[in-house]
Amino acid sequence: MAASRTDEPVLEVRGLVKHFPLTKGIVFKRQIGAVQAVDGVDLLLYKGETLGLVGESGCGKSTTARLLMRLDEPTAGQILFHGEDIAQLSGKAFKAVRRNIQIVLQDPYSSLNPRMTVGDIVGEPFQIHKDVAPKGSRRKLVQELLEVVGLNPEHINRYPHQFSGGQRQRIGIARGLALRPEIIICDEPVSALDVSVQAQVINLFEKLQDELGLSYIFIAHDLSVVRHICDRVSVMYLGKVVETGDEEQIYERPTHPYTQALLSAVPVPDPTLRGRRDQIMLEGDVPSPANPPSGCRFRTRCWKAQDICAEQEPELVVRDDLDHPSACHFAAIRKVIVTHDVS
Repeated sequence: MAASRTDEPVLEVRGLVKHFPLTKGIVFKRQIGAVQAVDGVDLLLYKGETLGLVGESGCGKSTTARLLMRLDEPTAGQILFHGEDIAQLSGKAFKAVRRNIQIVLQDPYSSLNPRMTVGDIVGEPFQIHKDVAPKGSRRKLVQELLEVVGLNPEHINRYPHQFSGGQRQRIGIARGLALRPEIIICDEPVSALDVSVQAQVINLFEKLQDELGLSYIFIAHDLSVVRHICDRVSVMYLGKVVETGDEEQIYERPTHPYTQALLSAVPVPDPTLRGRRDQIMLEGDVPSPANPPSGCRFRTRCWKAQDICAEQEPELVVRDDLDHPSACHFAAIRKVIVTHDVS
């Protein structure tokens, strides 16, 4: 896990919103609604730690990642990097900050240009940020980056198709390290890899964090992987964070019904433990983000739902005698058995 944490956050996200407009008409388009992909997300990331972002497909995790990189522009909210709102920056000011926040994408097969050599792919950030490294030293730097991520530096002239999936993801990691960033956003970086390769890549992330003092936002749907690498975890449902806490709080003392349901679905390899777990079966489908339920967005699938859940949206706060924030009117600890060994 991560290095020691500082008191001041490296990255602070306040009220982050992204609504994609729904339009009608071919020539004269008019907006008839909006897909509320991200709707008021707050996050904190400290130096040297890993923050996990988990939830079902379509809950807004990857959209959040794109907003933090400003690959998509936020509808509202603040993204504070060392106290400076990068959502308001443009031009050279944004370019200077951008080098400190890099991303490793999910699919190593589609995220690398097949027409570019590994050297060109890893060295491309130097072409954009020319002041980072003199032109004459870039090839050597690329070879050093390949060596750092466990690849042969002599393969600098090879193309992506000449590498395995795990090796391609290492190329993506090397590209993300090129500008010596403080933060790397990992958008499901192991979900497309075989289980045996996943462990190797996870171990590489941890090694790089120890050596370089990196901070990670680690997005995944595999809760076992998240537990292995993350210091704190935020659980998302339908565009909102519903529970957040450290690794022990989320996995040993989950309080939100949605978190409890997710953890109960994690496979348990040990047959002696399977009978001790009470699996929670959620009914119904995830509502459309274009028309989310009133009040608590999880209420249509929640076994605890009462009238207040439809009338009043629960805030993400620490409730009663609980020790971490949960967005549920009836938050309560429920023991869940889940393993986390992916090494």
